[in-house]
Amino acid sequence: MSPECEKALEQLKREQCTCVIRKGSTAYTSKLRGVRPLLDLLDARTDCRDFAAADKVVGKAAAFLYILLGVRELYAFVISAPALELLQSHGIAVTFDQCVPAIRNRDNTGFCPMESSVKGIDDPEAALFAIREKLKQLSNGGDSTGK
Repeated sequence: MSPECEKALEQLKREQCTCVIRKGSTAYTSKLRGVRPLLDLLDARTDCRDFAAADKVVGKAAAFLYILLGVRELYAFVISAPALELLQSHGIAVTFDQCVPAIRNRDNTGFCPMESSVKGIDDPEAALFAIREKLKQLSNGGDSTGK
């Protein structure tokens, strides 16, 4: 793990964030759960190319968003096997504590709706569309699970 990624991890722990994306003196942090912090950065057209990130939970949906953001390295406490494979196939260095078959929903009653929304998708732009559509469905009466 690079020193920059170690700094992101230290900041994540110290500030009790859900994700930290940093490069040099620039850092983007969030305490929001799910994919919302990553979507917010994308929507703001934030340049995260060559940044390092630390995140608590990374499913395939979040992995697609990290690819679109352009991060070069990621640390995750928990990562799904599909997310790990996807990130590595896009040349992103990944360090993790635990790799699981899939991310579960917050109630642990099934799979995360975000992870399910991108199952079978290989294209980051198509994944972004699917993620946005799933979030619309969830905001219209579904649960608000997000990663």
